[in-house]
Amino acid sequence: MALYEHVFLARQDLSQQQVDALVEQYKGVITSHGGSVGRVENWGLKSLTYRVKKNRKAYYTLMDLTCPPEALNEMERQMGLSEDVLRFLTVKVEAHEEGASAMMQKREERSDRGDRPGRGFGDRDRGDRGDRGPRRPREGVEGAE
Repeated sequence: MALYEHVFLARQDLSQQQVDALVEQYKGVITSHGGSVGRVENWGLKSLTYRVKKNRKAYYTLMDLTCPPEALNEMERQMGLSEDVLRFLTVKVEAHEEGASAMMQKREERSDRGDRPGRGFGDRDRGDRGDRGPRRPREGVEGAE
């Protein structure tokens, strides 16, 4: 059987329980066709770069699948018919990643940054810029002498 990584985006007005119900529904489709679902990661509600079907945010979910192509086709068909699923993408992989995905690692890194002092826009240290000498007027610009 082939290995796939599948990510889908669910509407922003769903609750997390409804998103979990969608995951269980699609797990059922895969298992009924002889496949299996490995890791499932809920990446949470994230902002979209642009509106998708009038939504500015979406729930992102990653699923590792081991299934025949027929099972994947049926799941994608059902996702295409569902109004709750905005977009989905399936990628065939050679092997499933071990541990957390890159998105989950980013989230963990963000939560570990608590000991760093906050740095606002004006807090940048520009270092020694050296002596630049006197300012010269630019040539060819109106108002310059």
